[in-house]
This record gives sequence, structure tokens and C-alpha cells, in this order.
Amino acid sequence: MKYSILFFSFLISSNYFSQKIISYANPMTGTKNMGHTFPGATAPFGMVQLSPETDQQPYVKDGKYNPETYHYCAGYQYEDSTIFGFSHTHLSGTGHSDLGDFLIMPTVGKLNLEPGDKKIPKSGFHSQFSHSTEKAEPGFYSVMLDDYNIKAELTATERVGFHKYTFPKSTDSHIILDLMSNIYNYDGKNVWTFVRVENDSTVVGYRETTGWARTKKVFFAMKFSKPFKSYGRKRYEKVDYNGFYRKFNENENFPEIAGRQIRAYFNFDTKENESIEVKFALSNTSTDGAMKNLQAEVPNWNFDQIKKQTQDKWEKELSRIQVESLNENDKKVFYTSMYHTMMSPSIYEDVDGKYLGLDQNIHQSDGFTNYTIFSLWDTYRALHPLYNIFQPKRNNDFVHSMMAHYEQSVHHALPIWSLYANEDWCMTGYHSVSVIADAIMKGNTDININEALTAMQSSSNLKYYDGIDSYLKYGFVPEDLSNASVSKTLEYAYDDWTIAQVAKKAENTAIENEYLKRSENYKNVYDSTSGYMRPKLSDGTFKKEFDPMDSEGQGFIEGNAFNYGLYVPQNVPKMIEIMGGKDKFSKHLDSIFTTPIPDKYIERNEDITRDGIIGNYIHGNEPGHHIPYLYNWTNDPWKTQEKVRLILNKMYHDGPAGLCGNDDAGQMSAWYIFSAMGFYSVLPGSNDYALGSPLVKSAVINLENGKKFTIKTENQSAENVFVKKVTLNGKEIKDHTLHYQDIIDGGTLVFYMSKKHN
Repeated sequence: MKYSILFFSFLISSNYFSQKIISYANPMTGTKNMGHTFPGATAPFGMVQLSPETDQQPYVKDGKYNPETYHYCAGYQYEDSTIFGFSHTHLSGTGHSDLGDFLIMPTVGKLNLEPGDKKIPKSGFHSQFSHSTEKAEPGFYSVMLDDYNIKAELTATERVGFHKYTFPKSTDSHIILDLMSNIYNYDGKNVWTFVRVENDSTVVGYRETTGWARTKKVFFAMKFSKPFKSYGRKRYEKVDYNGFYRKFNENENFPEIAGRQIRAYFNFDTKENESIEVKFALSNTSTDGAMKNLQAEVPNWNFDQIKKQTQDKWEKELSRIQVESLNENDKKVFYTSMYHTMMSPSIYEDVDGKYLGLDQNIHQSDGFTNYTIFSLWDTYRALHPLYNIFQPKRNNDFVHSMMAHYEQSVHHALPIWSLYANEDWCMTGYHSVSVIADAIMKGNTDININEALTAMQSSSNLKYYDGIDSYLKYGFVPEDLSNASVSKTLEYAYDDWTIAQVAKKAENTAIENEYLKRSENYKNVYDSTSGYMRPKLSDGTFKKEFDPMDSEGQGFIEGNAFNYGLYVPQNVPKMIEIMGGKDKFSKHLDSIFTTPIPDKYIERNEDITRDGIIGNYIHGNEPGHHIPYLYNWTNDPWKTQEKVRLILNKMYHDGPAGLCGNDDAGQMSAWYIFSAMGFYSVLPGSNDYALGSPLVKSAVINLENGKKFTIKTENQSAENVFVKKVTLNGKEIKDHTLHYQDIIDGGTLVFYMSKKHN
């Protein structure tokens, strides 16, 4: 039985339910408010992420930061009723943004090259649209552009966006190529744009921008299914010098287009219901690379065939885990979460393996596929550990990509936040070491362990980065020398523990001992008097002005001492001991979930909102994602089960605001997948997982080694959130811990559920 998911999985036809997994993955979940995801067309881990832009908000307005630009991190907001066009690159669920390259918009009537104001219909080339005509599936998006009576359909391969626009009858049809449009846009973001009109249906070029990715160059090759009858451009910046190009009329039918601020257009005659298709390939190396990508991935003009090929790829990837859920909504959320985990990292090389490196030179990948978009402060926690279970080969490519970054880095450092051959230096920690260690400890990478260890050490000793010089000198980061000092100290200490694990595996005892000692630096910022991790000054005293609820000026980034101060995953038993023992610690955990945060502490945080908070537990942000599982180390492990099920049901749903915070490149979704299956990676870099309370009735993980790991539940229901006992291959688990080898060897894990806790 064939069906497709229509907008937000609303039940709108009698043939809605089917066995196809792809239809449960909802590309539009999380697009409202904090989700910052986009509903467009992309292949799994694809370079092209083709999606509508529903507004164009500048980063700066009236000389000040414009808060509205934050809502358009991914370009799309459900509350809008306008579309400005469809651009080819996006970030999914990040709290900061960039990209939005090469916006295409079809129009009919008098040519208008101004985007206009969304509040004023027909004030520019944007169009009104209705959600009732939107259709979103993995690998496909369509909508009616009401102002022009044009039906837009989009699909994509890994490197090529495929557009299909069905026009009304007109002698004045246009396809606009907006080379000025950016996400997080400002006047100086475009550095240069160059376009060549090769013939009446082929256009190539590139654009260089400076934004979050400081030096970003993207090349393109565009082919039309029908020759255009004429074309032109408008250049918007003031031109002080144009050389001897002043001899020409560059605005109309001139085949070289160059400048900083340019919009181009292509004119057509169209018959009623005539479709014009556009193939738009990307490359980070050259227009020749873009053309090769186009020819290799979309050699024909069969839109439906390309759509099917991409959707088959999604079906294959989504089928790596097969679940039976308590209800259809839970199943949709599960596969939507899987979909989100495979939108990035993104392929960042041409079909021939050439890619632009961090050193801005062209490199050739050798034995791996190069990727970009590593939001590591977020994704080391659950996303990459999840990949080690259901995408280990691809995760090996991610590790190789990080090592290539290190080799090309003038700082001799692994990536912090890697974006389009740029280091963005965003957030704290050096969490590449966690991702690499997790892959090494699980035997899922073929990199040289000693080379990896050297890279990890080099990153951890980059003295001019974010307080590391002070960390090495004092054993903690002093708040008077570097802000967010407690967050940095805690994260560096954890990262150092992962380096020690790799050193141990490499049989390098000296490095192991050095980094094990560094991993204990969390003790240096614990204040036994207040009972909190607390900012310390370079003179060895704790900062006097201290409010554990406040997230500003208290030594933490995007968190406070109440919740972020529990980040010692490398030694949870010791943390509990110094904080007063199991019973006292359990009560502290209780207070996190029951103590409300006053508004004054929330209103200053752009990316933390009430819908992601339970008491003082902030699920909408990453530093506390392990907290519900910490009860497993107390005398009250049943509270982990209770809290996990509460979060699964309260913080995720299938709808336009289906996420309670930024998805942060898949981390929020990875937490859901792990927790819904009944376990979580509290300590990446180890081979242990903490058990929780599964939401699924059953799940089968189809492992890359050909084996299957099956999760079953007995007496599962919405009310039975507690776990009476757990067995692995018939043997009871007593310590609330599942091991990686237990999963990878295949077998059966059974949760016996109950209404009452043990």
C-alpha cells in the first residue's frame, strides 16, 4: 500500500497508514520557534539542502543586532505565509547560522528584482502561500506560489538540487537567481560573485561570503530544461572602478556577470501548465567540479526518478532501526528524529573526491569521504555515540574528516565547530577528542591511534584558545581571566579523560597518567561550602558574587551551577561522594526538576525558552542531557525511568513546534532515539550505556556487521514507565548498565515494565 506523509503528518486521506518507514519521518517537525529545522529536499547527509526561505531578516537593523534574524537560522518559519525563494544550503537546528546560498524564485508578470516586505503582499518577488498546499517528505518538497499560480516541486541528490516549476500561460515568465540572499545577512557578507552564461540553458559561477564561516566559497552549475529567451542582471553595490567593462551594457544578455551584490534573471515564454526544470549542482572546488557533480548525479531530466532514488536512500537509512511503538505519533517522532540525525554532517567533496581544505587548498580524499558541519559542543554527547551503533562506517569518515582538519590547521588543532572549510571556534571544549576516542574505544575507526593521540594532545594544549593557558597553569580556568570558566574547566576535564582512554589503548602510560590527572580538575572548581561548582579566581579564591540560578557572569555558558554544575561524566561516583553522598545527591536531582527558574534568568537567553524546561532542568539545551540518568548512580534508579519517560512525552511531538529547543545538528533527536530505545551514552569514550525506560514496544537495530540487536518490552504501556527487571539474552542485568559489545554482538534485551517502581 503506497502513501506519503503530507504536511505535519496530518491524517488527510484514507490510505494514510502503511508499512513504509519513510512516511513516518516528518521533515517539517521542529520548524516553529526554537526548532530551527527546515522542510526542504535533501539526501541523507547531503551537501545540497534545498528549502524555502519564508523571510529575509538582516543580521543588523538600525545599527544594532536584529533579534528576528535568530528565528531564521534555517530560513523557514511555520508562522509565515510568504516564500521569497528556494536556496540550496542550510543548517539544521543550530543556534547560530550562515549559508542560504543561491536563492531561486520563479515569477510571472512584470519583472521585479526586489524581494519586498512580507507584510506587504506583492511588494516584491516574494509570493503568498498556504500550508494546505505544502507537501513535505524526506527528499521532496512542494508548494503553490499563490501570487503567480506556479507549482514548485523540489528534490535533491547529495550534490544537486532539482527544481520543477509548473507555470501558467505567459510571455513574461521569469526565474530569478538571487546571489545577494544569505541567512544571517548583512551588507558586507558577500565578498564576490561571478557568473558565466555558457549558452542558452547553462550557467556556472561562484559566490564567496564572509560570515560565521569566515572565508566561504561555493561554486555552482545550473542547467535549464528549456532555453531561456533572454537574461540579465542588476548590480546593487556602488561601483568605484569597473575597468574597460564600461564598454558594454552588462545588464542585459551579457555573458559575464560579476560583483558583490547581484541578482540575475532568466526570461521564458510558457504554455499553460508547462514545467521548467532546473538542475543546480554545488561544489566547493570549482565550476568544473559542480558540472561533474551534476552530470554524475542527475544525468537526465526525469524528476520523478531522482525523487524516487533519493527517497529510496532515505528508506534504507531509516530502516537501520525498526521500531514498534505504542501509537502512531510516537512512531512518527522516532523516525523524524532519525531523519534529523542524518541531515548533517554534510558531504563536502565532489564526486571525484576533491574538496576544499581548511588551508584553502584543494585536497583529494584518500580512503574516506570528507564531511563538514561538526557542531561538536552538541553532538559529541549523543549523536556521534549513536552513529557508532547505526552508522559506524560513516562515523569513521567523520573521524577522518576531523583528522584532515587537524592536518590542515595552522593551529595544529582538531575542529571545534567546523563549517565549509572554516573553523568557527564556537562554544567551549575541544570535543573532537571525545568523538575520536569514542570511535577508537569501540573499534570503529581505522585511523592510526598514535597519530590520533598526537592530534588530541595538540588540541588540548593550544594555550591561546579559550583559557587553556590558565587551565594548564592553575588546574582550572579562572573567571577573572576567561569567562564561562566553570563550563570550560568541567568540559576540558572530561575531554582530558577521553584522551587518557586513547593513551591507555595505545599503551602510553605516561600520557595516560598525565591526562587522568588533568581529568580530576573538576575538583578545583567545587565549593564544598555552597555545594556547587563555582567560578574561582586566579588568586585561588572563589568569586564572591555568586548565584547558582543565574546563567550570566557565574562561570557557565548557556546554563547555571544548578544544572551545568553536574557535568562530571568521567567520574559520577566521585562527584556524588564530594556532593554529599547518594541520598543527598538524589534530593539535589529532585530539586533540579522541581525548582522553577524565575523569568529574569530566562529572558536574557536567546536560545532557552520555557517550553524546554522542567523546573531547573533545561532539556532544550545540551549540557544537562545526561542529568536524568544520574539517578542510576544513587539509591533511586527508578527516578531515571520516571524522568526519562516524562521528557520523552513532554518535550517531543509531531507538529510544527515538535522540538523544545534547537535540534543542534541532531543532538536533541539523538537523545530521543537513545532514550526511546531504553539506554543512553552518559560517558562517550567508554563502552557503557546507562539504562532508562524505553518508550517503544520493540526495536530492532540492523547492525552493519549483519547482526541484529533486538529490544523488547513486556507489559509496556503509557502508564507502565518503571522497569521491574532487564534481561540480556535471558540473563538479568543488575547494575543498570548495557555494554557496547552486548549490542554489536547482536542479541535480545528485554525490559519488564510496571506501574510501580522497585
